[in-house]
Parts: sequence; structure tokens; C-alpha cells
Amino acid sequence: MNRSAGLLSALYLATSTGLAWTAVLALRTGPPWAVCLLAAASLVPVIAVVRESVLCDQQRALAEMRGRVAAPDGPGAQAADTIVRAELDTACCERWWTSCGTDHDSACPRQVPRSSAA
Repeated sequence: MNRSAGLLSALYLATSTGLAWTAVLALRTGPPWAVCLLAAASLVPVIAVVRESVLCDQQRALAEMRGRVAAPDGPGAQAADTIVRAELDTACCERWWTSCGTDHDSACPRQVPRSSAA
């Protein structure tokens, strides 16, 4: 966990403690609905601390994954070339590909005659 996330988590826990203490004080003299409200509110910062720790773990895992993929001998070294090659291999024909599907080459097996119907 980095410094700002740790500071934020400490602030969340201090807020949760303060709200829980206020709920205890309200239990002694206040109405029951206020006790329930303060007790529920004291759980929200705890949820935020859990969320911060999950985000920190995800960021660390993403950084490790990027490091592995970006390595010269890593699994992602040729990924872009493979994807582009597969996309170009699935293209029908060069004229159709470059004209956004309006024309086909004369030798194209998928050639469909254009109709005047819109």
C-alpha cells in the first residue's frame, strides 16, 4: 500500500472509530434510530478501507503483469503482430477491405452484386 492509500485508510479508520464511539454515547441517552444510524455509518469507512486494499492489490498485480508482457521474450512480444495478421487474413479481398465493403475484386468468391434498393 502506498503512502497516500495508507494515510487515507488511517483517516477512514479514525472516522469509523469516532462514529462508533458516538453510537455508544447515543445508546446511553439518545433515541434508538440515532444509534442504528450511527452504527451503520461507522461501517462505511471500514468498507472503504477494504476497497483501498483491494485496489492496491489490483494495481500491484497489473504492474507485475505489464512487466511480464512487455519483456522482449514475454508472451505479449508478438501479440500485436499476431492480432493484425489474423484480422488481415479474415479480410475478404483487398478492394473490399480498402473500400469499406462497397466493392469486391472480380475473383472474390463473396462478390455480391449491388442493387439499387436502399
